[in-house]
Amino acid sequence: MRITVLTVPDCPNAPLARERIEQVLDGRAARVEFVEVADEAQAAQLGMTGSPTVLIHGTDPFAAPGTAASVSCRLYRAPDGSAEGAPSVADLQRALDVAAADEDCDCPPMDAAGHSGRGRRAPVTGGLRVVQQAVLRSFATTGRAPDPAALDQVARAFGRDSREVLAELAAEDFLTLDDQGRIRAAYPFSATPTAHRIRLPDGAKMCAIDALGIPDMLGADAVITSVDPVTGDPITVTSTGGHLTWQPVTAVVYVGQRSSTGPAADVACGALNFFTSRRTAQRWTEQHPDYTGRTIDQARAEALGRSVFGSLLTGTEPAPVPGSSPGADRG
Repeated sequence: MRITVLTVPDCPNAPLARERIEQVLDGRAARVEFVEVADEAQAAQLGMTGSPTVLIHGTDPFAAPGTAASVSCRLYRAPDGSAEGAPSVADLQRALDVAAADEDCDCPPMDAAGHSGRGRRAPVTGGLRVVQQAVLRSFATTGRAPDPAALDQVARAFGRDSREVLAELAAEDFLTLDDQGRIRAAYPFSATPTAHRIRLPDGAKMCAIDALGIPDMLGADAVITSVDPVTGDPITVTSTGGHLTWQPVTAVVYVGQRSSTGPAADVACGALNFFTSRRTAQRWTEQHPDYTGRTIDQARAEALGRSVFGSLLTGTEPAPVPGSSPGADRG
């Protein structure tokens, strides 16, 4: 693991960044380097968008798209929405877990699963996270996406229209919409059936990694069922008290994506699959040369699912969704 922290001289937040990185690494082997940046030109060359900037394998997983190079003081959003001088421990852990799953892999970064290491939790600004969480809670309690009109009460608290907020969430790939503006998917949930299902009071899931993150996200026991796309043999993952048991014990997960651009639902979910063994995963990759990626073991798949989706319902108070009461028409 290669971690580079870019700072201006005497940056007051550099010690906080160092402390949190050491806490997350917890003795794990990594090369951590602190580099002082003198001016805007060097900042642009190194990829610094404020001090401190944390790079993992040369990439800033916390930068918003289009952020300009800068030597100014940089602030990060904590899980509770407050501003801090360094990435939170939870955000660093998620970014390192996604980077670890990419190591030694001759494939694109796992943007489809982890949003380039930033996770799938929407920003708190403009009501984005509150609306996202309202959508996720609707899926978790009813098995269905809420009607956009049902979200108006939530969005109005921020002086916005729900359709405007949903469009912004879709533009940043926190969810996807159909041509009529209806919610097609809100990671890790899908409004349409997929090959992976989970025994909870909810509906179908998107992808294998998404399904593995849901028990941790909801703090609930669950049974995930899927099939090997090569052999058709069943695969079951049972979550009990946070411990996952896999059947068969040889099961693995393939993580990949197409080289094309677009939402994760279109680019990658066809290649985030459970397999009964590495052998059948290899057969599938040979049959699908349009996807690039790799096979990961159970422990890494569990960690990736937790890191990407486990914190989606943290950071704000629960927001009510009119018309989405628990127990109605479960999927």
